Amino acid sequence: MTTPTPRPVRAGITRRTLRLDRWWASPAATVTVLTCFVGYATWAAFAHADYYWAPYISPFYSPCLATTCLHARAGSLTDVHVPSLGVFGPWWVISPAVIILVVPLGFRLTCYYYRKAYYRSFWLSPPSCAVAEPHKSYTGETRFPLVLQNIHRYFFYLGLVLNAVLTYDAVVAFRNHGGQWGHMGFGTLVLVVNAALLWLYSLGCHSCRRPGRGEAEALLSPPRPLPPVGRRQLPERPPHAVRLGQPHLRCPHGPVRTPRVQRHHHRPPLFLKASGRRDQKYNPPAPISR
Repeated sequence: MTTPTPRPVRAGITRRTLRLDRWWASPAATVTVLTCFVGYATWAAFAHADYYWAPYISPFYSPCLATTCLHARAGSLTDVHVPSLGVFGPWWVISPAVIILVVPLGFRLTCYYYRKAYYRSFWLSPPSCAVAEPHKSYTGETRFPLVLQNIHRYFFYLGLVLNAVLTYDAVVAFRNHGGQWGHMGFGTLVLVVNAALLWLYSLGCHSCRRPGRGEAEALLSPPRPLPPVGRRQLPERPPHAVRLGQPHLRCPHGPVRTPRVQRHHHRPPLFLKASGRRDQKYNPPAPISR
């Protein structure tokens, strides 16, 4: 009579974590920095003032899509003419920055890097490595509203259009207040650095791999055909020989090779050590001689 194989169980650790370092410092710093930035960005977006001084325009308001930009306020001036596309008419009474900030906000909320930041800091899911989270269940990004994270690639395409507009603003910033080229100020440096960092951030995004490097490699690299294996050679090779990657077993087409990740299956599982059941001895299979 065969004895049933015990099911793997987790280690019986009642404490939240066994870490002795300051694991809470990183999520606390993330909460502080992101909260300050969100507060400033909200104030700057709804202020609807002091965002244009020719030829400089704030990235929060560029491009201006509302006609209310024609009568903006800058300092003591109350009727500053801001270049506007006029897509939204006088009926749009909210700040025109709200229209533009939808794109960078959606792009960053669905970004993989930002997900890790606010998942760990705000939601504590989990707050750090080897630290238990307070949630009892985990459903992933399969339910609303987290299922909307899948639209990240579309915000990526809109972000590229916005980067092109901000690059144009950086080029125009090399003019002076009178419209003459060949001048540069501190605002020019800010707009150039902002556009460069946004391009680096966008081109380094995971969504850029599919239309970029991934598709290029798939088109340029020829497919690698697998060597044909006859049916007569399959029974001669033991199943575990391929799994362990034993180099002395050979087939008509060369030695059996497997990825390096699959060459360590002879080690005992980790849960045997964590659960304290050391009485179960694990004997790896011996090599087969031909």
